[in-house]
Amino acid sequence: MTLTSLLVNISWPMSYEPPTPPANLSTEFIDTLNEATPDQLREIAHYAEALAEHKVREARVEEQDADGVEDRPDDVPTKATITIKEINGNRYYYWQWRDGEKIRSQYKGPVSPDE
Repeated sequence: MTLTSLLVNISWPMSYEPPTPPANLSTEFIDTLNEATPDQLREIAHYAEALAEHKVREARVEEQDADGVEDRPDDVPTKATITIKEINGNRYYYWQWRDGEKIRSQYKGPVSPDE
C-alpha cells in the first residue's frame, strides 16, 4: 500500500488534535506541511512515494555497479537492473529495464548453484 492510498483511505479517529510528526523532520519542514492544503498534502504524499521508489531503484543500480556489473552489453541501457528468473526449475540472470510502457529483458547467464 502506498503512502498516498494511506493518506486518502485511512479513517483517522475523530480528534481535534493534529497528528504528531516524525521526530526526525525539521521544524521548518513540519511548518511547511502544516501550512499546506489537504490537496497539496496529497500531492506531496504522491511525490514523496514516487521519489522514495526512484531512490530505491537508484540505490539498487549503484549497488549492482559496485558489485562489478562492467559486463553490461552495449545494447543494454545503463538503467537496466539484473533480475533472476526461474524457468523449469533452473535460475537465470536477466538484464531488465523499462522502455516506455514495456519492460525489456535480455539473457545474462545462469545463476551459480552456490547462490
